[in-house]
Amino acid sequence: MYDEREQSPDHGPLAGFTVGVTAARRADELGALLERRGAAVLHAPALRIVPLSDDSELLAATKEIIGRVPDIAVATTAIGFRGWVEAADGWGLGEDLLERLRGVRILARGPKVKGAIRAAGLTEEWSPASESMAEVLDRLLEEGVDGLRIAVQLHGEPLPGFVESLRAGGAEVVGVPVYRWLPPEDIGPVDRLIDAVVARTLDAVTFTSAPAAASLLSRAEERGLLDDLLAALGHDVLPACVGPVTALPLQARGVDTVQPERFRLGPLVQLLCRELPSRARTLPVAGHRVEIRGHAVLVDGGLRPVPPAGMSLLRALARRPGWVVSRAELLRALPGAGRDEHAVETAMARLRTALGAPKLIQTVVKRGYRLALDPAADTKYDAAV
Repeated sequence: MYDEREQSPDHGPLAGFTVGVTAARRADELGALLERRGAAVLHAPALRIVPLSDDSELLAATKEIIGRVPDIAVATTAIGFRGWVEAADGWGLGEDLLERLRGVRILARGPKVKGAIRAAGLTEEWSPASESMAEVLDRLLEEGVDGLRIAVQLHGEPLPGFVESLRAGGAEVVGVPVYRWLPPEDIGPVDRLIDAVVARTLDAVTFTSAPAAASLLSRAEERGLLDDLLAALGHDVLPACVGPVTALPLQARGVDTVQPERFRLGPLVQLLCRELPSRARTLPVAGHRVEIRGHAVLVDGGLRPVPPAGMSLLRALARRPGWVVSRAELLRALPGAGRDEHAVETAMARLRTALGAPKLIQTVVKRGYRLALDPAADTKYDAAV
């Protein structure tokens, strides 16, 4: 198991990496967890939540349940269930709703939902250990739902096949849309995140809801950048999802994602702490161990922040470690450098200063520059080529 204590004491396991956060809800908590482990965070909420008290659909569903009590109620999220009760209170319907639900069989998706149900003075009949809606569905279908009226608290994310399967089994399903997702009022941060993914200046993007993933893809498509975004997420920028439902919009586009075993923010961050360092390029150079991360380099375990131009040069050199890379090729690797090869010399000088070990990069007169790969590694590299 991953142990953060094995890391150097002066930086966290995510030091040198930049992580995008698309969450609208609990974004501050996720960002703090990432920053505490050393990551730089780019926050771009891909959605906003419609206030419950303004949601006419929820009001209509609440009145329908009060007027005609269901046989079973399925609660999917703690924040959603609490929000439903609070919204009903605001409409003067809270006591009526709770009174109706006291005689209903309530199924809860997980422990947090159970806590919300009990805080409202109700008792759940059953909850799966897996916290999986698929297990809830299997239990209902095994027991038989033909002729039953089932209220399902929706939570802003699609429940693939859940409602359809219940209806196919003969149930009457009442959807309770506790909160709804809409595009953010300020689309600027989302556009900046998309640009950063396409430019590969992010190392990972986190998703905590399927609507956020779908919204990001939709915005990229509007801007004509969907193919570029998918290419980056497929190879260079790690898409990390809190669970399988969240991953569905990405998987539908052919993007493989990573997910923690437990669908929580803490395990999601722990997953990144394992995955991102394992993807970093590590090379033995001039007697040093050099690990190339997103916006920094570890030299013998010490963190060395590197400016963007320097990282571009270093990545170009690391693609062929030990081989000479011409100034012309390095110039093409520099973003917006134009045609003046003097820009390479300036950026290279700053890179050497940032690394704190000038001999890591050798100047080859009239030819270019090379990483001073250790001889044993150089022989092994030549054999592999």
